[in-house]
Amino acid sequence: MAKNTLSFVCQNCGAAYNRWQGKCESCGEWNTLAEEDTSGSVPVSIRSKRKGRTFALESLAGKSPDAPRMSSGMTELDRVTGGGFVRGSVLLVGGDPGIGKSTLLTQATSMMARAGHRIVYISGEEAIAQVRLRAERLGLSDAPVQLAAETSVEDIISTLSEGAVPRLIVIDSIQTMWTDTVESAPGTVTQVRASAQALIRFAKKSGAAIILVGHVTKDGQIAGPRVVEHMVDAVMSFEGEGSQQFRILRAVKNRFGPTDEIGVFEMTGLGLREVTNPSELFLSERDLGTPGTAVFAGIEGTRPVLVELQALVAPTSLGTPRRAVVGWDQSRLSMVLAVLEAHCGVKLSGHDVYLNVAGGLRIHEPAADMAAAAALVSSLVNAQLPTDAVYFGEISLSGVIRPVAQTPARLKEAAKLGFKRAVLPESARGGDAGGDAGLTLNAVNSLTTLVAEIAAKGSRRGDQTPSAEKNATPARFRRGEG
Repeated sequence: MAKNTLSFVCQNCGAAYNRWQGKCESCGEWNTLAEEDTSGSVPVSIRSKRKGRTFALESLAGKSPDAPRMSSGMTELDRVTGGGFVRGSVLLVGGDPGIGKSTLLTQATSMMARAGHRIVYISGEEAIAQVRLRAERLGLSDAPVQLAAETSVEDIISTLSEGAVPRLIVIDSIQTMWTDTVESAPGTVTQVRASAQALIRFAKKSGAAIILVGHVTKDGQIAGPRVVEHMVDAVMSFEGEGSQQFRILRAVKNRFGPTDEIGVFEMTGLGLREVTNPSELFLSERDLGTPGTAVFAGIEGTRPVLVELQALVAPTSLGTPRRAVVGWDQSRLSMVLAVLEAHCGVKLSGHDVYLNVAGGLRIHEPAADMAAAAALVSSLVNAQLPTDAVYFGEISLSGVIRPVAQTPARLKEAAKLGFKRAVLPESARGGDAGGDAGLTLNAVNSLTTLVAEIAAKGSRRGDQTPSAEKNATPARFRRGEG
């Protein structure tokens, strides 16, 4: 018999070491190494006697049929997956505990079961009675979804191989599954990797689509080895704040569709409700006429989304002022603040800066630079931005406003929601981007021009000293000074 191979595997990233150590050198986490048996149950001497089988080789020429898709019955879910679930594909869905992953999959599987497909829901964390209670609360107890509470991968594959092949299988969650081919405890990196590999082989062989539910770590990454994300066909992240009713489904990886689309849902007492117009929802509770707020016209995949950026700039007594941001990149905020101080004369070294993206949406594109800068300057000089204007444009390190993609789509969405004007880069005016939208375009070439327009409307705060106001408004932009 082959000698067992013991190693210490990080339960956060999957890195393996020959000896135990307190800190994982790969991901930097402490006390995450656990001893595991990485050798298989079959001796090497026996495995080496297995002969390979021959397979046919194909040429590059020829036509391949399009992969058939199954609609989930939820428009927002189909948008993120690229039009539906592909037969034989494996999807990994991750999210924080209690964010609504099981609720989303329960609704999707119930709709597909009502459409006549055979759907199997395997729960490794909850009993069948608990799943039934959730379905009853959502009003989906009459859906012909087949349930099971099982954690053995071999038993699951043996059961699903009998009779008609299911069209969709949900495994909730992959961390609770175990296979007897390895001797590690359930939930360890070795078990997660082996269980996922067995389920993926079954999906490719039978043609059934499988959804694996995965937990996330404290930093938002899907728990388990990173190799699992490379093994599956699509990785989706279900995001949202616990205090917000909005939920965002985002594709991190997708072999059969785009990776820049998002699906927006609203958590209600009857489950998740699809939001067909996210812009109207994100702006529904907007405070009109409040300094420090600007509307950003962004793009998420092929969908234009309008969202409000809120900024608060307040004097600080600390030696190092605070810089807090929610929903945007921290380094991007630092760059905008540096450009404002270096090229526009806006002194923020003695102020705390807070920036928030309303509604729980997270912005990734650099086109939000101009909206963030407008909100920051508006809060600093106590100037109200026009309530009927949208902002978008990328700020370079030299203070020049650079153009962004899909300008007509942004303007069309703004006009549909009742906005009358748009502040955009100078280069966007040449293409008559706002001709069909009917918006008044305010083309800006540099950030200095935008700051001057906002500072000219500023007023002194009740608790603001004249010196602070003088620093807030550059000398060349103050009224009555040439």
